[in-house]
Amino acid sequence: MSVFPIFFAFLLFAAPIRVTAPSTILWTAPAILVSALMIAWAAESAQYFIAQGFALAILAWLQTLPEFAVEAVLAWKQQVPLLLANLTGALRLLTGLGWPVIYFTAAMAHRRRSKTPLRAIRLAPQHSIEVAGLLVSIVYVAVIAAKNSLAIQDAAVLTLIYAVYLMVLGKLPAEGHESVEALESIPRAIVKSPRIRRIALIAALFVAGGALIYESAEPFLASLIALAALAGIPNFVFIQWVAPVVSEFPEMASTVYFARSSGRAPMALMNMVSSNINQWTLLMAMLPVVYSISVGAPRVIVFDAEQRLQLLLTLGQALVGLIFLINMELAWWEAAILLALFAIPFADPASAKAVTIAYFVWAAIELARIVAGRRRPLALRSLIETWRSR
Repeated sequence: MSVFPIFFAFLLFAAPIRVTAPSTILWTAPAILVSALMIAWAAESAQYFIAQGFALAILAWLQTLPEFAVEAVLAWKQQVPLLLANLTGALRLLTGLGWPVIYFTAAMAHRRRSKTPLRAIRLAPQHSIEVAGLLVSIVYVAVIAAKNSLAIQDAAVLTLIYAVYLMVLGKLPAEGHESVEALESIPRAIVKSPRIRRIALIAALFVAGGALIYESAEPFLASLIALAALAGIPNFVFIQWVAPVVSEFPEMASTVYFARSSGRAPMALMNMVSSNINQWTLLMAMLPVVYSISVGAPRVIVFDAEQRLQLLLTLGQALVGLIFLINMELAWWEAAILLALFAIPFADPASAKAVTIAYFVWAAIELARIVAGRRRPLALRSLIETWRSR
């Protein structure tokens, strides 16, 4: 299961991107939005019959198929200077924009329903597995950053991390049925359907949503390339920001859908965290594999100065985000900080080094607070309790 997405993305998407007109976006954007909703309905329904985290991990992989597509093309074409541009841009969008969007969407929905502010998104004990998965992924990526290269051996370790993560998620029980009435009308109808019909509907939504993403991802990307060319956007900027906006569009759509539903904000946030883990492990693992196949022999991807800076910037952001979640919640001010620190280098690329330093300094301060007992690592305690109970 964990190795399959690497070769699936390679076989499906490692062909040249066809030229298309900018107007193609008029049908591909709605198609991707519809596919995101179909997959979201399937995952929301499936969590009542399999572990929620496992369902979200599958959802996260399906949602990031366009991202695998872009990276597979770049690796196959041996565009080494651009490989980390797309990966780091996508990851920074997920954490720096995606997490705050989930919080602010949930906060607005909460205020409309209860007329009170939402101080924080609080995670359930089983969500400690996603937090732990993010921690392990980040630790190994720090090793990759320290040696400044990515090899086949790293791909094997990253794939193993993801396989263990999925295995642990699969041990969790399904969601309790007492909250079925809180679902939106379509997933609620699916959950209440007879068993055979329910299985068929969930499978059909997953398959149809994934197929629609597959069919529309390339023309959607091609239409944005055409738009970028008209606007005169440089290749590196396009690959780092425009392409990830496209590839993460299904994810953003489905997580906003979850976040606005009563009590679903933690699920939305864990969907995004699962995608973080997915891209730090499987997507990064795919790069040396596809690149080596394209070259015809095992090759090590060595990072240049720009790639190293972008990787460290993204790693620093991930570390701060992880520390924010270590106490099993995302507070309003933490979401605001993530958004602000994301926006600075996005608006001013020259500030990337300074923001990278700020991330690591902030992370060091928060780690010191944890050691001093000023910030409680509840995720580690919840992980131990969840492991013992399951």
